[in-house]
Amino acid sequence: MISTRTPVLAAADAARLTAAMALIGAHDTDSALTAAMPSLTPEERAAVSRHATLDHVALLIFPETVTGLADELSSLGVEAGAMTPSVVVRERLSDRYSVPVADLRVGIVRAPVTARDGRTCELEIFVMVTPPSLAHIAEHERRHGRENHVALAVHRPDPVVLRGLRTMVTGTMRPDGGGYNQYADSTVLYFRDEHGADPAFRRLELVATGRFPQLQATHQRESCAGTSVLRLMTGAWATQAIATAAELCLFDHLAVASDLVSLAARTSTDPRSLARLLRYLASLGLVRESGGGHVLTELGELLRSDVTGSMRPLALMYGGPFYRSFAWLAEAVRTGEESYARAFGLHHFAHLAANSALAELFHGAMAASNAMFTGVTKAVDFSRARTVVDVAGGNGELLAHVLEATPSLRGVLLDLPNALVAARSRLAAFAGRVQLLPGDFTRSVPGDGDIYLLSRVLHDWEDDECRRILSTCARDMPAHAELLVVERLLPETGGTDSLAVPWDIHMLCNTGGRERSESHYRALLAEAGFELVETHALPLDAHVLRARLTRP
Repeated sequence: MISTRTPVLAAADAARLTAAMALIGAHDTDSALTAAMPSLTPEERAAVSRHATLDHVALLIFPETVTGLADELSSLGVEAGAMTPSVVVRERLSDRYSVPVADLRVGIVRAPVTARDGRTCELEIFVMVTPPSLAHIAEHERRHGRENHVALAVHRPDPVVLRGLRTMVTGTMRPDGGGYNQYADSTVLYFRDEHGADPAFRRLELVATGRFPQLQATHQRESCAGTSVLRLMTGAWATQAIATAAELCLFDHLAVASDLVSLAARTSTDPRSLARLLRYLASLGLVRESGGGHVLTELGELLRSDVTGSMRPLALMYGGPFYRSFAWLAEAVRTGEESYARAFGLHHFAHLAANSALAELFHGAMAASNAMFTGVTKAVDFSRARTVVDVAGGNGELLAHVLEATPSLRGVLLDLPNALVAARSRLAAFAGRVQLLPGDFTRSVPGDGDIYLLSRVLHDWEDDECRRILSTCARDMPAHAELLVVERLLPETGGTDSLAVPWDIHMLCNTGGRERSESHYRALLAEAGFELVETHALPLDAHVLRARLTRP
């Protein structure tokens, strides 16, 4: 007898179910991780696999009734178990479509499916009973697959393991909600990558037996895209809060006092307003509450004025002149011209030359990169050189590190006369070993060096001026000499995890220059007659590029 019963499942849902079963059969844990997070190394995938394995593939279907659903699933080869209520997905659908939870009927059925490695996994089917009044939800969800996901089950979950796995996943995928299902006693954390290479793996779930409320709350908070955008947009507030604290010498005072009354008296501030500032600085990780007062954290210590490599001058520069120049960023993007001159009427370097106090602050800010300079002397062997020439070396901070590391070296610092003022005190300890040489490095450099330094110079200029600077060095350097270029490097393939990315915008605003990738510098060096020999990573996301002349 031919059945005349109307199918419970729409053809689109039947096809999606078949595809989901095929997806499980085509994968194991390692291949699923490769597809979902292709940036993980084999070692990282193996580490994840020790704590979590492929558990199920899930999708959401939309029958008008569950009557006869089990039979239709069976006809597709899906031997589903009993239906249990869905909590997390039901709440997500309610929030997404502004439908009261009470008006939604969502359940879960599971069916065993064999994965590629022979393990038994599950097809997890969310079933939303869909009357005509809710057909718009079905249409939208089928198109966008917001609840489809591939799941990893965490073995023997505890807060440390689950937090570590979550941290690793959020390195490549953004949090996408989750919750606790009391019917299954399980915590689920969802992640999404809209730009993933394989659409079937753009959503990942970690499922763990038990309840982890603190971690779940953190995950839910970070899942709100609006919250993330708001945090980004308040970055200017953080800059000003840190600069204000630096201006008040608050970080210095916190080294000797912690109670609010004393701090307010020392900084000549309103106690209630100061308390609010301290609370914000605590949220930034610069101070912490202790014994009814506040004390500096390790990060906050870096902003004291009396520590080596203090970042206080940098905070004052970023919250002062650089902050003003960034107000003209839109104009810089429109015109391609630096915005510093718009804000102050003079180019960055001309303005510093005309303002001795600001120039001193700027050189102090540059000295905050001591860690970067220490890395240079560890990455490069200076012992065979007799003379090192620091081209446009400013206050001489890098040269001082090189001379301290190699007592046999003689140093030459070449820069404009106003810049050398700051270098005299820094290099006073090397009297007899160092020469302060006034000059314009774009026109000539000394010809008696063995190693030449160009530290954070080229990023101040556009390509044509860089070619001129490098060509001048190539022309005047001895044939045996080497050139060391210290800069931050932009990622080669569109990555964003580098300080060079925001610094590139900083250079657009404040000098008219740019950050560059290693291949970009390689090309500029080659055009000037250099061969890039090797590159070493330095602290603070910097690199030292070692180059040799190609001419005989």
